Amino acid sequence: MCKKISFAFLTTLILAIVISCGTKNEDTAVQKRKAKGPVSYGGYFRFQSPQLFESLNPLEITNPYTRNITFQIFENLLRIDTKTMRPEPNLAKTITLDPTGKIYTLTIRDSVFFHDDPAFQGQERKLTVQDVKFSLEMACSNLPVNKAAFLLSSKIKGAKTFFNRSKRKMPKAGVPGIRVVNDSTLQIELVEPFSGFKEILAHPNLAIIAPEIYQAYGNEMGNHPVGTGPFCLKTQTDYQIELSRNERYWKRDKWSNRLPYLDGILVRFSDNKKNELNDFQSEKLDCVLDIPVDQINYLLGSLQDAQKGENVMHKVLSEPSMSMMFIGFACQSKEFSDVRIRRAFNMVVDRNLVVNQYLSGEGWPAKNGFIPPLDFFPNEDVQPLENNIEEARSLMSDAGYPNGKNFPELEVYVNGVIGDPNYNMTKGVIDQINEKLGTKIKVKVCTAKERDQAVASGKAKMWRAGWIADYPNPESFMSLFYSRNINKSNSTINSFRFRNQEFDAIFEQANKEQDETIRNQLFALCDQIIVNEGVVIPVLTEDFIVFLNDRVKNFEPNSLEILDFSNTFIRPY
Repeated sequence: MCKKISFAFLTTLILAIVISCGTKNEDTAVQKRKAKGPVSYGGYFRFQSPQLFESLNPLEITNPYTRNITFQIFENLLRIDTKTMRPEPNLAKTITLDPTGKIYTLTIRDSVFFHDDPAFQGQERKLTVQDVKFSLEMACSNLPVNKAAFLLSSKIKGAKTFFNRSKRKMPKAGVPGIRVVNDSTLQIELVEPFSGFKEILAHPNLAIIAPEIYQAYGNEMGNHPVGTGPFCLKTQTDYQIELSRNERYWKRDKWSNRLPYLDGILVRFSDNKKNELNDFQSEKLDCVLDIPVDQINYLLGSLQDAQKGENVMHKVLSEPSMSMMFIGFACQSKEFSDVRIRRAFNMVVDRNLVVNQYLSGEGWPAKNGFIPPLDFFPNEDVQPLENNIEEARSLMSDAGYPNGKNFPELEVYVNGVIGDPNYNMTKGVIDQINEKLGTKIKVKVCTAKERDQAVASGKAKMWRAGWIADYPNPESFMSLFYSRNINKSNSTINSFRFRNQEFDAIFEQANKEQDETIRNQLFALCDQIIVNEGVVIPVLTEDFIVFLNDRVKNFEPNSLEILDFSNTFIRPY
């Protein structure tokens, strides 16, 4: 993850010329580019991120902040329609499945180009089927630049063997289950049917990259992000990152305007929320993300105040997030290998108290397992552990720690600062555990990178974390607990080191099941096992709330918290 840094205030930028990532034949002067219909070209969208992006390699993404940038630079074969929450064609213009449910055939779009880069030796670089094959094989590899192997290595025919042989370089033989049929067609053969494979292909980690970029930059490819997306990297410093318009982007709107409309995107790095809000008021920023709910009504005043010129004209957008905030346990450690202790910790936590008292009403208490409320998932079938203090104390006593006596004095790692929502949520949980069970656990504030290192090394026995679905499928949440996803090089997926044969068997059965109702019932059984085993303490789900300058159009929040600026435009004054 990323370390915290200080920032310098951004000065007002007046950009007359668009910096091109593509062909020189396009009109680049803002004044010369006129849009058809009720849209406008030009302008920069500006916002703030609490974390510096250490790598912009999509295969290494482990947090939503970096994803929000790589999503603008790179593209997938398929993408999730954030309104229907279903996968739809993208770089692959068609995808079909054979009767066995194992072979997917994809037709790749023509006339899609990568951003310019010295690795292409001055040549315009067109997307090919070979690039798709390379990208998928890279995602199956065990190379240091890949943290996404869990998505494909157990699913595609021959990918597991390829993974085991690719610690240092890509085997020339490739993955047998990934085959080029002709110049526009690729086939992917699975080991067995997997119901959510289309959603997997839309996962941000599986964006398409060019082999020349890896060949030129190797493990440093994250500092040279080159994709086919609507924006490309212009500059990056310890204070901000600037993306500029891809003049050769392949998508057009319904009026035949070439997308995107914006000249670029400017993101500064800072975790200072007060300064962020002040700069939004003075129109140095166009939006504010992660708004504390209790401050929405008075931070920027009313619409009437804005109309009087007392603050910036703005709107507040909100969407339920497909997320879960939780406290994780190192399930193989001597402190938490006993399920009785994990269950006891879960049973004394009042989630309503955490939300109402420690977070001033921000968030929704987790009531039914780890999977957040989804329209198509039977959350009500998952029964939580009963809030029972006496039973929890009895479990601790049976485990050898009556009234918490002799239980180790641990630290729970929290990425954040004292007083922020991450800290307050964790303190709300730990205060209850200490008070009701007699333990002496402390909250340790750290950076996300420090937390992840402590988890990976085994130093952290408890930690605060959150998970936002990368695709709208219960599998996105349950894959965190699948034992075959345990990997020392990845501290994000099954960092709990949880192993349970019953869970694994039902999880695998669910992924094979083609009937959505039956599949979701199986995932509910998986979720129930996670609850019963006390693998984590699910605490709350959140809303994705955005303050947006009223001049910004075609920007909508969504449950996946994906920021898509390909259709966003700024209305001229």
